[in-house]
Amino acid sequence: MPLTLISATPSPYARKVRISLALKGIPFTLQNEIPWESSTKTPNYNPLEQLPVLILEDGSAVYDSHFILDYIELKYPSKLPLLSADVDEKLLAKQIELVCDGVFDAIGRYFFEKARGEKASPEWESRQLRKIVGGTKAVAEWVKAAKERGDEYLVGNQLSIADLAVVTLCGMLTMTESIVGDLTQWKGKYPEMVEYEKKVGARKEFSETSPVMFDLQERVV
Repeated sequence: MPLTLISATPSPYARKVRISLALKGIPFTLQNEIPWESSTKTPNYNPLEQLPVLILEDGSAVYDSHFILDYIELKYPSKLPLLSADVDEKLLAKQIELVCDGVFDAIGRYFFEKARGEKASPEWESRQLRKIVGGTKAVAEWVKAAKERGDEYLVGNQLSIADLAVVTLCGMLTMTESIVGDLTQWKGKYPEMVEYEKKVGARKEFSETSPVMFDLQERVV
């Protein structure tokens, strides 16, 4: 029984895992669903009811994208390492991933707060927007620093989890423009980030996992 990844088409967290598995050549079955709808199977595997979930060969599961990516690195050490053996480089890659995930979290909170309509809190929206803008700026600075060093990749000039996270962030920002607006104006402000996403994101493992928003049929908030 191959690995099964429970995913959602717009999920940046699941996209990182999909890219990692594809880069390492690890076979898996993709199972897309909408985690907030009543038909979801996610609670059967993750008590927190969050995606992604990686179902293992024995039917057990691991969840949370950070943990899944660590699991893959540890369980498949001979497959294209996505974390450097150098401690400082490893920590930097994880820090970049953490900031990207913080932006993903804030985008989700912003989206659902907007969906509350007249009951939405402007103060809460503003707080999330500051996180989105500030996190994107921080990522853009890492990308610019890599370019100034003449590096194609962000950490140690080798493909890493940091690159998975940043390309995924670019895809998320692009996808959500038509939903919540261009919150960061990153394509105009950060040309190095646009160039980086175009180059690194051209790899098929990235381009074949581009996010697609689903149509929510059930009320979430």
